Amino acid sequence: MRRRKFLGYAGAVTAAGGLTLLAGWWRVDGPGAPTPPGTRPLPLTKMEFKLTDHEGQTVGPETLIGKPTLAFFGFTFCPDVCPTTLSDISGWLDALGEDAERLNVVFITVDPERDTVEIMEDYVAYFHPAIRGWTGSADQIARAAEGFRATYERVPTDNGYTMNHTASVFLFDAAGDFVSTIDYHEPREFAVPKIRRAMKEETTEAT
Repeated sequence: MRRRKFLGYAGAVTAAGGLTLLAGWWRVDGPGAPTPPGTRPLPLTKMEFKLTDHEGQTVGPETLIGKPTLAFFGFTFCPDVCPTTLSDISGWLDALGEDAERLNVVFITVDPERDTVEIMEDYVAYFHPAIRGWTGSADQIARAAEGFRATYERVPTDNGYTMNHTASVFLFDAAGDFVSTIDYHEPREFAVPKIRRAMKEETTEAT
């Protein structure tokens, strides 16, 4: 019920917020976005960081080994890109049906100053229940982003600040090796087969 209410609200905001979406595109995917580092993410087995999930449990790259993983960097105060992407991810998981249980799905904040464990717990509850929220210290968030080759930066605004950040979703196989990215607004008919490919590789390795 909570998720349906949120998605309905998000749809109304999207319909009325064309300028906001344009501003989000400019900051994240357009000319205002940070320059991507142009290198592949490290294997999860080569990353070193410790974070806390939205239930207060300590997590890290080792938490993700054993299942294919979808990882997305964003923040809960994000006006457009993050709720849109998490709604898209929820749709991909719905399309996968019971197979969604074979995935790790993590939303890693780039705004730890505001995104506490409690805030993350409340926020991810609006989306698919498989999505986990991860937060931590600024230093540990930076270490995680470095391993994923994600970029982010704090940008002052009239009302405080916002965050520029990588908008793509990172996809890893069960062994922790990078498979692909799923781009912002990538159609479901392209995104879901990418995920299934990573899951197929998991099945092949197990046989």
